[in-house]
Amino acid sequence: MEFRYLGNSGLKISEITYGNWLTHGSQVENEIAQASVAAALENGITTFDTADAYAATAAEKVLGKALRHQRRSSIEIFTKVYFPTGPGPNDTGLSRKHIMESIDGSLRRLRTDYVDLYQAHRYDYETPLEETMTAFADIVRQGKALYIGVSEWTAPQLREASALAHRLGISLVSNQPQYSMLWRVIEADVVPVSEELGLSQIVWSPVAGGALSGKYKPGAAVPAGSRATDSKGGEQFIKRWLDDETLTRVQKLQPIADELSLTMAQLAVAWVLQNPNVASAIIGASKPEQIASNVAAAGVKLEPAVLTAIDEALGDLVERDPAKTVSPATRVG
Repeated sequence: MEFRYLGNSGLKISEITYGNWLTHGSQVENEIAQASVAAALENGITTFDTADAYAATAAEKVLGKALRHQRRSSIEIFTKVYFPTGPGPNDTGLSRKHIMESIDGSLRRLRTDYVDLYQAHRYDYETPLEETMTAFADIVRQGKALYIGVSEWTAPQLREASALAHRLGISLVSNQPQYSMLWRVIEADVVPVSEELGLSQIVWSPVAGGALSGKYKPGAAVPAGSRATDSKGGEQFIKRWLDDETLTRVQKLQPIADELSLTMAQLAVAWVLQNPNVASAIIGASKPEQIASNVAAAGVKLEPAVLTAIDEALGDLVERDPAKTVSPATRVG
C-alpha cells in the first residue's frame, strides 16, 4: 500500500480507501461486511469512509463494529453529514443544530471518540456558509474531528469555504467528488482551485459503479447479483453507463489492461491515482476477495502512452462538462 498526504495537512491516508456506500447495512449481509473490512485491513488499507445517511445510519454501525478492536491511531475514519437521518425538518442539511447533533450520533455508531475527517456531504444552499463552518470549527476544537472536508462542492464553493476555514483557524483539507475515466468534470475547475487552496480529492466511483470493470458486455444481460440489479440504489447509479455504445468502447480498454497485467478494474483505479491532486480512491466490496484485487492498483504508474491510449479508446464518451455535477439533492454517494 502507498500513502499520500491529505491536502496541505500532515495527515497521510492510504491510496485506497474502503467505503461502504450501498454495501454495509444494505447490499451485503453483516458477516460479509465484517469479513470485507478485515480483508481491507489485511491488505494495507488504513482509511475508511462512510456517512450517516448510508443505509439510514446502519452503515456507520456496521463499520464501527468491524473496526472496534483496531488500535485507533493506526486507522483513519471519515464520515459525512447533510442528507436526512430522520423525519424532522432539522434532521437534514448543514445547520448548526443538525451538524452538532449528527457528529454525536456518528461517533456513537462508529464507537469512537473522534473522526479523522468530518465532511459536508453536499453544499447546503439554505444555510449560511458561515454558520456551517463555525459549527465545524467548534467540532474540531472539541476534539470530535481532526480535519474538515466536503463532498461534491464546486470551485467557487471551495474557495469561499477555504477562506472561512482559514479565518476560523481550522483545516479544510479535502473534497470528495465522483471521478473516473468516464466522469472527469472536476478536472476543469475543481482540481486547479483545490491545488491552489491546498485541498486533495478523495474520489468515489473510480470504476464508474462497475461499468469500467468489463463485466458488463454490450448486447448482453447484466450479470446476476451485480450492482445493476441492486434496487436499493446501485441500479439507478450505474444504468447511465450501460448503453451498448459505452460498453463497446469500454471493452477497448481490455487489451490495454492485459498489456499491463492488470484487470480492467485495477486499470480504472490506477488511472484516477495518476492525478496528483487525488489523495485516495474509494473502493467498495460486496465480497472480501474483491479487496486484494483492487488494492493491487496502489502504486501503479501509467506511462503517458497508456493514458493516451485510454483517451483514444473512450473518445467523446468522456464527460468533462463541470456544469453536469451530481445533483446536491438527489445523490447520496
